[in-house]
Amino acid sequence: MADNLKNTGKQDDIRINVNQSWELRDWCQKLGVTPEQLKDAVRAVGPVVKDVRAYLKR
Repeated sequence: MADNLKNTGKQDDIRINVNQSWELRDWCQKLGVTPEQLKDAVRAVGPVVKDVRAYLKR
């Protein structure tokens, strides 16, 4: 199901959608990484936040 672009409330805290510019920006800021690093992490382990965090700590 596609994101409802009119619903700009709290983002999903479980998954990272690197295809949404505001989510990419917000998660990069939260995790202290560049967009390229975040996209690489999501490609490597998938979009689940806990998995991405663990991957980035390595």
